[in-house]
Amino acid sequence: MGNAETYIDAHSHIWTPDIEHYPLAEGFKLADMQPPSFTSEELLATCKPAGVGRVNLIQMSYYKFDNRYMTDMIKLYPDRFAGTAIIDPFGSGLDAIMIGFKSKGIRAFRIQPQYSKLPSARWLEPEGYPVMFMTAAKTGQALSCLIDASGFPEVDRMCEKFPETKVIIDHLGRIGVDGTIRAEEVDALCALSRHPRLFVKVGAFYALGKKQPPYDDLAPLIKRVVSAFGARRCMWESDCPFQVVKDKYTDSLDLIKNRLDFLTSDDKRWLLSETAEATLFS
Repeated sequence: MGNAETYIDAHSHIWTPDIEHYPLAEGFKLADMQPPSFTSEELLATCKPAGVGRVNLIQMSYYKFDNRYMTDMIKLYPDRFAGTAIIDPFGSGLDAIMIGFKSKGIRAFRIQPQYSKLPSARWLEPEGYPVMFMTAAKTGQALSCLIDASGFPEVDRMCEKFPETKVIIDHLGRIGVDGTIRAEEVDALCALSRHPRLFVKVGAFYALGKKQPPYDDLAPLIKRVVSAFGARRCMWESDCPFQVVKDKYTDSLDLIKNRLDFLTSDDKRWLLSETAEATLFS
């Protein structure tokens, strides 16, 4: 890894058009993959010129619970990638599955209401989730939540019950995904900062607020979150390849590097590398 590639992208997806070796999950077809290809090599070709040397890969829904493409790429590029897997919360032996994944470079597990089959107000009720929270506390792996504000109360409940578990909120809690940043949702996200092992991914800017670079409209939201959690519990993410469909990779990175005058140089260091290092790569 080159010395200039100092940043860590805490969240990117990859997939391959090679569905013979890596078949799609039931309900998906080739046409659903947009762009048609975003392999590990394509990701590295995108992020390395921007100074990003390592990436936390997020299992793509096209493969559902079959994490093999991601884990194979982690094995191929162990100095570049860690991973966030998806497992079935209704499956058996979840603790053993999580422990087994750790040796494959899996540092977190994505959880979301879609897989709990319950409304957001009850999404962490299935009995598999307490097992995952307890196991993650022992292994040091994190649970990474793809939710909006309606899912925050359940996260609050489980963090209270399992205070040793690292929990991550993806995409700033998707606040502003409909174009409107609501003060009550920002307040609810920031209230979760009372849990010292809860972290926030700051990114997916292309999908929030005005959804247009340079994303300056998101500055007040980011300022509130960083102020509430501290930079040491915030990590930058691109959410590629969706970041580069109509915008550029550097559009996302530049917001943190150059456009937020309330961030100190120390804040930027934690946001762009050290929080992800400590949470997902150590």
